[in-house]
Amino acid sequence: MAKIDRAGFGTKIGAVLAAAGSAVGLGNIWRFPFETGNHGGAAFILIYLGCVLFMGIPIMIAEFVIGSRSRANAARSYRVLAPGTQWHWVGRMGILAGFLILSYYSVVAGWTLEFIFEAVTNSFAGKSPADFIASFNGFVGDPWRPAICLLLFMLATHFVIVRGVEKGIEKSSNILMPVLFVLLLLLAVCSVSLPGAMNGLKFLLEPDFSKVDGNVLLGAMGQAFFSLSLGLGCLGTYASYFRSDTNLPKTAFNVAWIDTGVAVLAGFIIFPAAFSVGIQPDAGPSLIFITLPNVFQQAFGNLTWLAILLSVMFYVLLALAALTSTISQHEMVTAYLHEEFNMTRKKAAWLVTGGSFVLGLFCSLSLGVGKDYTIFGLTLFDLFDFVTAKIMLPAGGLCISIFVGWYLDKKIVWEAISNNGTFRLYKVVIFILKFFAPIAIAFIFINELGLIR
Repeated sequence: MAKIDRAGFGTKIGAVLAAAGSAVGLGNIWRFPFETGNHGGAAFILIYLGCVLFMGIPIMIAEFVIGSRSRANAARSYRVLAPGTQWHWVGRMGILAGFLILSYYSVVAGWTLEFIFEAVTNSFAGKSPADFIASFNGFVGDPWRPAICLLLFMLATHFVIVRGVEKGIEKSSNILMPVLFVLLLLLAVCSVSLPGAMNGLKFLLEPDFSKVDGNVLLGAMGQAFFSLSLGLGCLGTYASYFRSDTNLPKTAFNVAWIDTGVAVLAGFIIFPAAFSVGIQPDAGPSLIFITLPNVFQQAFGNLTWLAILLSVMFYVLLALAALTSTISQHEMVTAYLHEEFNMTRKKAAWLVTGGSFVLGLFCSLSLGVGKDYTIFGLTLFDLFDFVTAKIMLPAGGLCISIFVGWYLDKKIVWEAISNNGTFRLYKVVIFILKFFAPIAIAFIFINELGLIR
């Protein structure tokens, strides 16, 4: 197998921010508050934190081991570490999942651009809740506007990718992640200062364990898996660009807590604001595109400039979070084409951008003019979401745990996870990868398929 000269991250902080950007996405700002609202607030958060600590971080470390020790893309890494075996199909499955996710995820990411425009032009003013619903449905059903937003978002992602690992991904992460945190903090301060915000803070911070059941536990595990982007291969691809002296456990802890911090800060924005205007915290998937514009108008309608400013800031925040995720998904597929098929990086990037745009366009149309055309009763958008989130990602995480916990050379695993003997929880991580994580992922997998009632 020919050796490939690969680029790498120039600094350790750049590597951490890039990997954190891969994990941080719309799932933190939309799905986490939605799941928290559905499962009773603070109790769910505590269980979620436990899942991140005892399942998410060990699996992330395992992905880092695969990427950093192979110095290869998601498919080639298994051929480097397990030559002559069929393990490379795990990497190929992750690449396919990443391509499908990039295609339909970019559709939703593109919506943030429409809402930035509406916020800037003060289009939210004077609308009733019914008007917000009708406006959103009209936008999603339009064949052109979502397509234009999708194209613009894909081109923004492409621009970062073609600039390379250090000048593109690392440099953009060094800018985007701090800006994202500043926006989160500013919006959180404004939200908690609203009249009646204390009820939202109480919901967020006071656990009610009477609402905890098996579904809450499974929901927390699934959210940890989804939020940290585990099982996909993006984190492993980024790890292949790490410096050789990178402390993998420390990096995983840093990434996990940055990702969790973004999710919790999103809760400090959404719940106080929702409670202040009497909106239930379990408003559902429509929360960020229907409910929150209404919240901004009700809470700050008497101060038009403030309503506009906060609305713009929130949807810019969403766009930045989405962009850090699409960059990592795009990079994983681009690296595979670039290295496996001897393409230039620019050509590989254009193929990924073009292919994902075409698939994304069909996904977008399936929510509007093509909604009557279904596969197994699902629109193309919903089919991609179901196959990736509920089948491919859990299966990938399960295989990664088994590969590192049971198959990979023990010397490689010890050196990487123990950081050559300096990380004393090595045995705990290995126990989780061998036993706890596979069982937990199996339960998530079964639950996501609706087989647990």
